[in-house]
Amino acid sequence: MKISIAKRVLAVAAAGLFSVSAVAQDKASNLDQLLKMVQGSKVAESAEHKKREADFRRQKANQGSLLRQAENTRTSEEARSAALEKKYEEQELLVQQKRQQLDERLGSLKELFGHLTSTAGDLRANMDTSLVSAQYPGRAEFLDQLIDKMNSATKLPTIQEIERLWYEMQRETVEAGKVVKFNTTVILPDGEQVDQEVVRVGNFNIVSNGKYLEMNDNQKLAELIRQPSGKFQSMAADLQGASSGFSPFGVDPTGPTGGSLLKALIASPSLAERWHQGGIVGYIITGVGVVAVLLAIWRLIVLSGVNAKVNAQLRSSTPNTNNPLGRVLSVAEENKGVDGETLELKMEEAVLKERPAIESGLNLLKIIAMVAPLLGLLGTVTGMIITFQAITIFGAGDPKAMAGGISSALITTVLGLCVAIPTVLLHTIVNGRAKRILHILDERSAGIVAENAERK
Repeated sequence: MKISIAKRVLAVAAAGLFSVSAVAQDKASNLDQLLKMVQGSKVAESAEHKKREADFRRQKANQGSLLRQAENTRTSEEARSAALEKKYEEQELLVQQKRQQLDERLGSLKELFGHLTSTAGDLRANMDTSLVSAQYPGRAEFLDQLIDKMNSATKLPTIQEIERLWYEMQRETVEAGKVVKFNTTVILPDGEQVDQEVVRVGNFNIVSNGKYLEMNDNQKLAELIRQPSGKFQSMAADLQGASSGFSPFGVDPTGPTGGSLLKALIASPSLAERWHQGGIVGYIITGVGVVAVLLAIWRLIVLSGVNAKVNAQLRSSTPNTNNPLGRVLSVAEENKGVDGETLELKMEEAVLKERPAIESGLNLLKIIAMVAPLLGLLGTVTGMIITFQAITIFGAGDPKAMAGGISSALITTVLGLCVAIPTVLLHTIVNGRAKRILHILDERSAGIVAENAERK
């Protein structure tokens, strides 16, 4: 190793000699000066390399010392690790003995603690959804601590804690049968938190100022965004204002289990919301239905007036041109001297001239009655297209993704039938009024032609 180091030192010295020689040639004025400069540089570099070699040997000696220290430390730690492992094994055996001794001393109490743990867990789950917790917050913390203690291998519940568990169970049962008022914080739909009086109806419902409340995940009371119908809100306000006696109130029977019935009822869409679910096709069907109803009412009013005038003409012997029958009779009066065939043609022409005005709107009502179900079918098809698109995007595992298309399909079908059925009935009524007037006109014109033929 020393030979190798010497070779490296000579190589470095030679390189330095060459570099110094190159520089000295630029600065020396003759060869003697150059020789002196090279000798001086060689002596300086030799001293420097000796110093470096001494530093290297000193560091090597220090590294040997550190290596010996590390080996000594490893030996001592291995001995300490062996001692700790032996102590761990001894303590593990001791722990097993203590556990066995604990199980023997517990005896039947172990089964009792198991039942207590199960009971406390069930009560804890009930308190999460119990409306009584809004009046008595913090009960669940005691149960959590009790459950942790009974599940621990080093702690046992005290008699006072077991008695309190029984007390909480009894209090939950008693409070579930009371109607009480108390003040607490209520979260409004806009997020504002206000302190106000609330009424708790057992474990079924909580109301305040005529509004139904619910308990959120943070055990806070919040006002329902959508409320039941006004009748139930009025009863809730009356209950809060009552001081004694009986007061009618809409109770949610599923309140102790989370109030699923009330949520389902208020989540049901209203008639207006169902109508909007029909979309554009539903709006078109509704517009067509409105046109049909207005047309039918207008024609009924017009035909009722015409019918009244025709009835008045039947009781009069003088033709009046303000009604169809009077105009037909006027044609007969104007053609008294003509032959029978000419008079018959004149009378038929007069009746035919009155027919369009009397039957006006009937064909449109008939068309609407036929088109409305077809529009409903169109809405059904478009709704199913939306449903299949939702299935393509979200899959068939999420019913809510398909509910919009299915609702649109069914609502448009219902709207089409709701328009078609009344339109058919209205068409029948209006057509009956028109047919009665036309029948009178035909009957009177035929009578006039027959009388004229007898006179001839």
